[in-house]
Amino acid sequence: MNMSELETGEEHGYMPMERPEPTQANVDIRPVPRVSVQAFCLSDETIQMLERASEDRRMAKAHVKVHMGGIPAAIEFYAQAPTPNLIVIETGADKDALLGDLDRLAEYCDAGTKVIVIGQVNDVSLYRELMHRGVSEYLLTPIDIYQLMRSVSELYSDPETEPLGRTVAFFGAKGGCGASTIAHNCAWALGRNYDNEVVVADLDLAFGTAGLDFNQDPLQGVYEAVSSPERLDETFLDRILSKCSENLSLLAAPASLERTYDYGESAFEGLVDTMRGCTPQIVLDVPHAWNGWTRSVLVGADEVVVVAEPDLANLRNAKNVVDTLKQLRPNDKPPILVMNRVNVPKRPEIKPEEFATALGVRAPVAIPFDPQLFGTAANNGQMIAEVDAKHPTAAVFGELAQVVSGRSDGNKAKRSPLNSILSKLMRKSA
Repeated sequence: MNMSELETGEEHGYMPMERPEPTQANVDIRPVPRVSVQAFCLSDETIQMLERASEDRRMAKAHVKVHMGGIPAAIEFYAQAPTPNLIVIETGADKDALLGDLDRLAEYCDAGTKVIVIGQVNDVSLYRELMHRGVSEYLLTPIDIYQLMRSVSELYSDPETEPLGRTVAFFGAKGGCGASTIAHNCAWALGRNYDNEVVVADLDLAFGTAGLDFNQDPLQGVYEAVSSPERLDETFLDRILSKCSENLSLLAAPASLERTYDYGESAFEGLVDTMRGCTPQIVLDVPHAWNGWTRSVLVGADEVVVVAEPDLANLRNAKNVVDTLKQLRPNDKPPILVMNRVNVPKRPEIKPEEFATALGVRAPVAIPFDPQLFGTAANNGQMIAEVDAKHPTAAVFGELAQVVSGRSDGNKAKRSPLNSILSKLMRKSA
């Protein structure tokens, strides 16, 4: 998408639109492929909505241009230019005038061009006439950004294919805060609790610990996948995955310093797309770094989990990360906050609720400090629930898995009776 070709709302003095609340159904819209989209609008509100949609991560591959003038402008434009993959038309005309204008526009449309009409007439007979004339979709004003993106996405999604997998990226606010451990335990709980295929991709190629945590030593993994993009498909991916349990597979990092791992911004895009096409749940263990490709992975994920410890350095870093992601993902829910190693004896700490308030996110998931439990699991190459399935911390990972799976409201943790168990556990450890 070439943003220089978009006319910004600020240049025309438009008032900013009120953003609708992102729901789970809105967040799970499929990404739009590389298609060209041209829109011809009548209202400032529709222009703003289209501009916001063009900046959304799910429309990142689309090439979007916005024009004013509605159908008359489109007819004049395409009389001298080829039509794109998709034309979005806003109209204020009545039924007869709209149908007549569309018939004239059809004279200039190339084969394969799809059309979405945004109109004000709520009439079943009009809808049927539009479908009969080959219009792909009719949206009744007022519409929001999610309705538009869902409509565009569904036009280019094969209804017979399996739904795209859901990606959850785990990112540590500070090195060593335990983000990888949280990611691996959450992935294990996803596979066990929902009987779904889960893939863990360890993207820390130099120092990744997923192989150790799952007691695996595969010969191939992430490095082979990103180093041979021309070979990357579902068959190749299946060959380099390491099976950890019935529902959990690992794409391990080489954890070797024999080479450097300098990648471009889109280096992991093909790998993530391939995993999404064949796996319902993908957990991305993103290293604590900030470069083009880590930012791209975080922006493109369906859900982001930020892991932090309750101290000032973690708070500063976490706020920077959360604020940046809110700016880069304006139509998505804020990241989920996980507070790790809470209630370390004699350590001054920021309370989890105060930490979350400073970041402007929902109540965090809090994991108490328990070196014996986590140390035993790490040394044995096991997950927490494998060491002690009845331990309250194992239940925390089960609840976190429910939240990131997309089957639960993130605020449910606030109401859960598990909080009382956690509070007792943390008081005991304190």
